Order: sequence, then structure tokens, then C-alpha cells
Amino acid sequence: MSLAVAIQMDPIERADIDASSDFALAFEAQNRGYALYHYLPQDLSFVHGRVRARARALKLRRERGNHYTLGGFETLDLATVDVVLMRQDPPFDMAYITATHLLQHIHPATLVVNDPASVRDAPEKLFVTHFPDLMPPTLITSDRAEIAAFRAEHKHIILKPLFGNGGAGVFHITPGDENLNALVEMFTSMSREPIVVQRYLPEVRQGDKRIILVDGQPAGAVMRVPPAGEARANLHVGGRAEKATLTRRERQICEAIGPTLAERGLIFAGIDVIGDYLTEINVTSPTGIQEIDRFDGVKIAAQIWDAIEKRVSGRPRKRAS
Repeated sequence: MSLAVAIQMDPIERADIDASSDFALAFEAQNRGYALYHYLPQDLSFVHGRVRARARALKLRRERGNHYTLGGFETLDLATVDVVLMRQDPPFDMAYITATHLLQHIHPATLVVNDPASVRDAPEKLFVTHFPDLMPPTLITSDRAEIAAFRAEHKHIILKPLFGNGGAGVFHITPGDENLNALVEMFTSMSREPIVVQRYLPEVRQGDKRIILVDGQPAGAVMRVPPAGEARANLHVGGRAEKATLTRRERQICEAIGPTLAERGLIFAGIDVIGDYLTEINVTSPTGIQEIDRFDGVKIAAQIWDAIEKRVSGRPRKRAS
């Protein structure tokens, strides 16, 4: 299948060719002979009823320090391409949400991955609350009394921002920690959004497992092990990647959420599991596929493009411009 693909992402020059899921997806698309275009989120526009991007043709190489070539800028009508990958990193802020509204104008005649309306409705720390039987005890609130009562019940707790990412702003609070009130004050002074409070899961010391699902089916997993003295296992804050397989419980979690992901057009999702609990469902910009590929000898990017091709083949006919 020959496709024209526009990738909405952060600057390609910052991509780590050995870790970036964006690079892996784009490189696989190029190997399939697709025409690639790159544009930044701020280069997206709505003009006279058309969704346009100030884009550049993209060529990739697996060469450190010399991994890309960009053509000249051109105005690309996104209704004329086959696929748009929405791959910029969070924060999941109003700029991110606005981009989903704009891209919704062209989807599904131009397939947007992931479905922009579903992405908008599925921020990772809120989407998971639709599966309460799978998640650890969780509180979402700005109410200090509720937070104090939650700590009194569960002793060790985790505080994190509702729309944070990458482990930023995550705190482990122990029963005798005197910083709880100060942290709540800090969170509430910086944002009007509620705080996520969860029971601390000591299993995180053995690792936080990232599981990739492709069109609702598990494709592989990697264990992210935190460094000594750290409660966060994110790779870019010092976590160590280790080979992982799925447990029976994790397969049950995938079976429970997979149909919802597929139904909503969330083709590429990454879920986080600590012990027996689902903690997050990431559909904005999941990562981890290159680490899994190296451990398991698979090609998750190829599985994702197989799923995209299947969806493209069944899409509505494009309307004339």
C-alpha cells in the first residue's frame, strides 16, 4: 500500500534514533515506501474550512547525528494525505486539545492516529478511572480533608499532577511525612486542576511495566526499574529497562481494556502496570517500542502500520476538494 503520511510531532532533530517511538514509526513507514511529511504542532492551521500544516518532506537514516533530511516548507492540505500521526509529547494542555479539535475535521477520511476525539476524551490518569476494578485505590481531588483522610487510610501514598507526564511532579508521601500540606498547597497554587492521589504500591521497586497494545491487542512489554532511592521508574529519570513478559493478571487487564481501545480508534496505546494494578493508559504519545523490539526481536512499528493499513483500506471515500 502506498500512503502519504504527515507526522505532527516535536522537532525531528531532537529524536533519539535508539529510543524514540516516533522515529521507529516514521522509519518503518519510509521502509514501506510511504511519502513522509513532518510538521510541528504550532504549524497546524484552520483556513477557510481546510486543515493545513506548514510541512516539510522528511527522509530518515539510522545514523547518529545525521538521522534526517527535511525539504523546504510547503502548505499541506491534510485532507489530501492518507494518514496523520499525532505524536507530539504532552503536556495535555489546551493547545493539545485544540489540535485534536482541528484534526477531527479531517478524520476519518484522512485517518488520524490516534483518533483525535478519543485522545481528547482519554487523558491517561482519567481514562483509567473507567476501569476501577483494575486500578489501585485512587483519589482525584483538591480537597485537603479528603487527601488527609486518604493518607490516614492507606498510610503510604503517591501524589501526582492530573495532567503531568514523564514522572514529573510525582511524590511518595510516607505516614510521618510533614510535607503533605505544603505539597498540596504547591499543587493547588500552580493549577486549578485536582490532584491525583493513589495508594503507594511497593511493587514499584521491582519495576513499572509498560505494555504496548496495538489495536487493542498486547504486542509486548518492557519493565522499567527505578534506581535506588527513587519511586519513579520512567526511563528518562534514570529508570532501567529490562526484558519482560506478560503475567496472567496483565493479560486479563489487556483483555478488559483492549476492546475499548480498538472501538475508540486508539490504535497505539501504552499502559502502565505496577504489581497487579493498572495505573495509567497512555494514548497521547506512547513510548517503549524500541526497547521491546530489542529485547523480544519483534517489530512493533510494523504491527502498528499493519493495523493502520487495515483501517485505511476500510475508510470512507475522500470527498473532492
